[in-house]
This record gives sequence, C-alpha cells and structure tokens, in this order.
Amino acid sequence: MNDMTRNPFAVAEYAPSAPGGALGQALQSREVAETQALYLMAAMNPRDPVKAVDRILNACTRPTLAEKSTYEYSRGGSEVTGPSIRLAETISQEWGNFESGFREVGRGVEPDGVGYSDVLAYAIDLQTRATKRISFRVRHWRDTKKGGYALKDERDVYELVANLASRRVRNCILSIIPGDVVEAALSQCGVTLRTKVDTSPEAVVKMIDAFAALGVSKAQIEKRIQRRLDTIQPGQIVQLRRIYASLADDMSRPEDWFEPIETAGAPQPKQPETKPAAPATKPTAKAADPETGEIPPTKGSASIAPEDRPDAGAPEADPPAAAAAGPATITGLSEQQHRILISRAKNVGYDEAALLAKFGSISLDNLNDVLAKLKAEADAQANA
Repeated sequence: MNDMTRNPFAVAEYAPSAPGGALGQALQSREVAETQALYLMAAMNPRDPVKAVDRILNACTRPTLAEKSTYEYSRGGSEVTGPSIRLAETISQEWGNFESGFREVGRGVEPDGVGYSDVLAYAIDLQTRATKRISFRVRHWRDTKKGGYALKDERDVYELVANLASRRVRNCILSIIPGDVVEAALSQCGVTLRTKVDTSPEAVVKMIDAFAALGVSKAQIEKRIQRRLDTIQPGQIVQLRRIYASLADDMSRPEDWFEPIETAGAPQPKQPETKPAAPATKPTAKAADPETGEIPPTKGSASIAPEDRPDAGAPEADPPAAAAAGPATITGLSEQQHRILISRAKNVGYDEAALLAKFGSISLDNLNDVLAKLKAEADAQANA
C-alpha cells in the first residue's frame, strides 16, 4: 500500500523529445558552422580601410545612389536628415567582412486577435566582432486615414515586416561603421548631386510651371520643402522630380503630397460661377412685334422712333464674336497636359464632350482653373 500522489514538480523519468528536435539541433549546428567559417574567412582576409573607403567614395559618385543617399522630413519646423537605408547597405558592402539583415524569430496572436511577429535586426563586423542587435515586435495591422485593418495575406505581412526591419538594420549598420566613414560618404553624395542636378533659377522656374499644370502652386511646394524655392537643395529637386512623375502618371493626387491650397497660402480654387440673371433685353427680344420686328421699349424708358435713333442709317453690325466662333475645343496643351486633363475629367464622370460642354474651350490660359474645379468636384463626390 505504498500508493502516493506523484509530486508535480518532480523530474519525469522519461520525456519524449519535442517534434523536430533532431532537425532543430541539426539546423543550429549548421548555423554555428557557417558563422565560424565567416569569422575564419574574415581573419584570413582582413580589410584594408584605405581601399574600403575608396570603394565607398567611388560608389557615391553614382548619381542614382546619390539621389537616394539621404532621407529628409520636417519636425517642429526644422529639417531632419540622415543616411538612407540604401546608402547604409552600400557602405556595409564596400566596407567588407560585414554581415547584416533581419530574422523573424517567432509569431503570435495578441488578445484582440491581431497577429504579430517578433523580429531581430542585426549587424556584425566579422573582423572586429563588433555586434549590434535590435529586437522588436511588428503588429500585423495597417493604419489608414479611415481607421485600420488586420493583415491576413502573407505577402502583406512580409512587406510590413521587411519595411520596419530595414530601418532597424540601418541603425545597426550605422552604429558599427565608423562615423567619419559615413560622413565622408554623405559628403561625396552631396558633391555628386551638386554636379549632376540643375538648381539654376531657370530650372526652378520650369519646375514651377510643370507643377502648375498639375494644379500645384508655388506656395504648396515651398510649404512642403520648408524653404523658399530660391534656396532649394539638390536632394529636394530630386524628391520633387519623383513626386512629379507620380502625379503625371496619375499614380497619385496632389493632396497626397501637398497640403490643401487653403492652408498652403495659395489662392483657393474658384468655385463654379452662377450665371447672372438674364438682362432685361432678352425676354423682350422674344416678345418682338411679329410684323415690324421692333422690340418694345422697357418699362420706364421713352419710345424712340427708328429714324431718330443715333445709329439710324448705319450698316448692320457684325454678329458677336461668340456667335461666329466654332464649337468649343482644347487647344495649346501638350500631350501630357491633355492626358492629365482627360484623366481628371473621367474621375468625376465627364468624357471630353461633356467637359467642353461644361467649361467651353480650354487652353493654357484657363487650364489651372479647370483643373481646380475638377478637383473640387472630385472632393465633393468623395465626401458625399
């Protein structure tokens, strides 16, 4: 009768191995072997700092890299800039004996039912063994202006994780690479931009005109870059070029990039004007005497005999220009401006015939007004 309650804290005599335990150990051993091999290769082939910096500076002479070398945004009225993710990756590649990246180490579900990923970003200098790791959690959730929603598609989850992880990887890289090397790379990128990007007054004027054709004013541009256009920097020129390409391809709208006209200090778009009441002569013209063709005088005016009128005997005047003019047309626009105009019109349900019927002839003189009115109609439909 030695039956006793088993101690729940006692060590079990036999515990079956966790599923995949052998496979997990094999993978761990393989990763350790690969890491040891990387350290061994770095020790056998040490970097030459002089040659490494030369390679970094040479890479920064490429205009495509220089244009993407920095990020910039405004906070509290001041500009915040720094090395971009692309530049940090290039520096680490040319520095040599360097490894960086991120790894998703686990997943779970929060109490509200939204999933999350635990991610590890890292950077390792294989030669000096300097290491930087950042652990963080990514919630599978996407915020929008109208709220947010949980991400279910695996591709959406990966893109969100990769986007947030790349910033941590950049921080890891920049915490290990010597600061003077990073500063030299930024300086070389600045030189490349100054020699490759035109910041002359003529180029700035052309850029203003190009944006004006898309309904973006000079004041809106200055509001975005937080400075006057006559002091614009090459990197900002490059950024505005990318924005213009997005607008011209109808991939985005001006309000996606620029503050509304009311807050940017630019003149507000003109609202559709209400046609004034018809003058008193129009209804009397319909009531002309069927026998004589004369229009009776309006109330309160004296009757004047035809022979006593000042224009008696004068030849008949030519018909008004508006009556002689042909049908409304679109003239003087470039192919790109015409394409943008028609695209904006279709957004509010107008084809070209309906557009001309509403606004009449369209040229460079009234293009901005028409685009502003179309934008106002689109906003009204969106808020309806």
